[in-house]
Amino acid sequence: MIQRSKLLFSILILSLSACAITGSNPQQDKRNAVLAIKNQALTDLYKTKPDVKHQVANATGYAVFSNVNLMMVFASIGGGHGVVTNNQTGQQTYMKMGELGVGIGAGLKDFRAIFIFHNAASLQRFVDHGWLAGVSSDITAKASDKGGDLSGAMAADSVTIYQLTESGLAVQASLTGGKYWKNDDLN
Repeated sequence: MIQRSKLLFSILILSLSACAITGSNPQQDKRNAVLAIKNQALTDLYKTKPDVKHQVANATGYAVFSNVNLMMVFASIGGGHGVVTNNQTGQQTYMKMGELGVGIGAGLKDFRAIFIFHNAASLQRFVDHGWLAGVSSDITAKASDKGGDLSGAMAADSVTIYQLTESGLAVQASLTGGKYWKNDDLN
């Protein structure tokens, strides 16, 4: 029993020492989580639409956001986070987002939105002001890799937007407005 206690105590001390030496950085952990979502969303998009890889590589920049959206009869609300990458400078800007919509439908879905900025002005306008409005309609019934959804790409103001549903059950048609802003904790 004493040997086991000594062993557990030694493991605890070594673990705490490792944390003290390497230092815990919650902001970097959050950045890494956002980057992991970005990388997975791009991988998934390239599997379904291989030509988009060329669009992203040759664009001025791109953004990937993780969103959760709830539609309740005549209104929808959503929120999430993501990162904007400037392909010309390599700079990454971490951002948050919120959206409101009016329309008809019901459901809840978790999805990824990929924005491709075709010129510097549209990229800078998005990072600095972050307003986006549009019309959305979709049918979603998806859990993990099972099921599917009907959604696609839309283009406006030199920006192409792709949407990938992770999971959810929704039928909706709505007018939506989104606000994107810099995440002061991660930049």
